[in-house]
Order: sequence, then structure tokens, then C-alpha cells
Amino acid sequence: MRRDPLPGAGPAAETRPDALYSAVFRGVLSRMDPEDAHHLAVRGLRAAHALGITRVLERMTRPDPSLAREVLGHRWPSPFGLAAGFDKGAIAVLPLAALGFGHVEIGTVTAQAQPGSPRPRMFRLVKDRALINRMGFNNDGAEEVRHRLDETRRRIEDLKAAGRHAPVVGVNIGKTKVTPLDDAVEDYLISTRRLAPVADYLVVNVSSPNTPGLRQLQDIEALRPLLEAVAREADSVARRHVPLLVKIAPDLADDDVDAVADLVADLRLDGVIATNTTISRDGLQTPISVVEAAGAGGLSGPVLAERAVAVLSRLRARLPEQTVVISVGGVVSAADVAERLRSGADLVQGYSAFIYQGPFWVRRINRGLAAMAPDRLRRGTRRGRPGASAAADGGSAGHA
Repeated sequence: MRRDPLPGAGPAAETRPDALYSAVFRGVLSRMDPEDAHHLAVRGLRAAHALGITRVLERMTRPDPSLAREVLGHRWPSPFGLAAGFDKGAIAVLPLAALGFGHVEIGTVTAQAQPGSPRPRMFRLVKDRALINRMGFNNDGAEEVRHRLDETRRRIEDLKAAGRHAPVVGVNIGKTKVTPLDDAVEDYLISTRRLAPVADYLVVNVSSPNTPGLRQLQDIEALRPLLEAVAREADSVARRHVPLLVKIAPDLADDDVDAVADLVADLRLDGVIATNTTISRDGLQTPISVVEAAGAGGLSGPVLAERAVAVLSRLRARLPEQTVVISVGGVVSAADVAERLRSGADLVQGYSAFIYQGPFWVRRINRGLAAMAPDRLRRGTRRGRPGASAAADGGSAGHA
């Protein structure tokens, strides 16, 4: 049942963090190194979960049942989830889900553990509510993350059996930095063998700007054999179909976006995640001296929204109707999520606004979505490549 609009709800209310978090952010978190603040927040979430506080929190934050949808063979409690990058090692999946996320995408995970780039490597652009990061895929490696996800999956099954909020869990994999590009396929396959069996869906990340040479794998000649190999291996080791998506950069030219869409359709891949962070610095209000001081890295935040919507619309028009598109980049409010869904996204992710909005951000988004008329959360028109029927586009999505 659709909820009535919340008192005081509206665009301004949706994008305004609660007063307590605003005070904490201004007085404490904004004075800390962003990465240290992140680790503090994760420790707090894990402590709250260990003490049973998140069980109480879940009653306040659980998405309205009207928001649930079936995508990629799974039931998603909400179309809105947490993008990869926040929980790189699967150490806080359930505490994060208790905030109301319909799914949590962990990673990026690489075959080998690696420390990532030297610190400092994350920077806030507060005036733009944006972030610059050059984390460099710091993570504990596929083997260690697999052990954590084994336990997480058991606990998720217990939650489902008890009728409680249980998230969909995606696993985002990337290339180990020291692995040469010529050996990239085998590097991805090592991660696939370990992680596909515990993933509700798997994401091949070829679009981070922080691993040298990685974005070259978006070239179609390199991308095709990589996706073909990961698709085969994932289904083989999991002994089931593991939905496979590829995550692309917003900096791809339109023709290259089209080429990736055509490849995804040709391989009958399950979907695309669009988009990753950008190397562009256009459109920022932050003084150029501050931006330059932050240095290289991927930019995320509201400034990315326009390009993210453009790439989404282009993909949706080019891809078969049944191919899933997950939109990410610049999402702040329930209205933003609704716009992405109407523009053709099946699911939506956020990250940067979580830092600025605080733990009840996702609750505000879910409540805002539940208060909307259902037609505001559906695609505005039937999509698919012009002139192509669903049958001509290859039927149901899945690996060839």
C-alpha cells in the first residue's frame, strides 16, 4: 500500500540531512581525514550490530513492501542500494542493510590482497557535496573476502527464514594492480572462482581510473574475451547462473557506450552498471586551487548526475529491453531515484551522498519513494533498440 506523503516532505527535505548528523559532520567528521572518518563510521555500524541495536533500527528503516521488485532472478526489497566502494571487504554488509538498503555491492575485490594507493587518497569537496578518491582497489583479496561472505550468506538465509529485511549482495571484482594487462583475464578468473558462488550478482569493473591501464579493458577487443571468460567461469563454479554485469565509466564517448551496449547484447550479458567515477573536473563550484590540491582520482557526487543520466538513457535505448541497467552517479534524493527509474534504470545505487547525508539518508529515500504514485517509479516508455522486438533482441537475458 502506498504511504501518504510525509509531513514536511518535499525536494528540500529530501536533500537535507537530519540536524544531529549535520552537527556531528560539521563538528567531528569534517575535521577528520575522510578515510579515517569512514573507518570510524564502519566500526560504529559493526558495534551497533553486535549489540543488537540494528535489529531495532531495522524496524524504523525497513523499506515499504510496495518498493520490492524482481530483478536478475532475485527479490530486491527496494530499488535503491549501496554502490561498491563503501564496503570493500564485506565487513559490514548486514549493518549497512539494516539502514534500509535494498542491496549492498561489496568491493572492488581483487585476486590478491593489496594496500592500494598511498594516503591521503580520499578528499571531500564540501561545496559540491562531492568526493575525489584514488583508493586504488585497497582490499583483503578474494580468498579472505570469500570467508566473510560465506558467513554473511548464512546469516542472510536466517534473516529470510525469520521474515526480516535481507539484502541482495553483489560482488564487484577488478584487476590486481601488479598483474600485467596481458594477464588480466586470468586475474579476474581467480576472483570469479572464489566469489561467484557467494554472489547474488557479479560485476566486472573495468572503469576505475585508479588502477593504471584498467580502463583500456573497456576497449571492445579486450572486453569481449574478458566478459566471455568470466561468464563461463562464474556459472561453472557456482553450478547456477550468476547474473553478470559490467561497470563502465562516464568518460566513455557516446560511440563507445554504444559499442559496449552492443557487446553486452551480443553476449547476452545480464546488464550494465553506469557509471563509475569521472576523471573530469568540469562543473565544480569548489575553488580550482582546492581541486588541484586534491590531485588525481575519480570524482563522484551530484556533479556527475547529468552525464550519468545521459549514459543511462543511451544504454536503455540501445540495449534489449530485458537487459538490466543499474544507474549510479550523483543520486541524492528520492526524486533522483525516481528519475533514474523512469529513464530506464531497473535499480539505482548511491554512495557519495551517504557521506554528507548520514545513516538515515536511505530511510528518507525509501520513504520518499513509497509516498510516490507507482507510475513515477516505472519506465516512461517501452525501451529497446529502435526497430528491434524483444524476440529479435534474443529473448531472456543470460550468458550465451
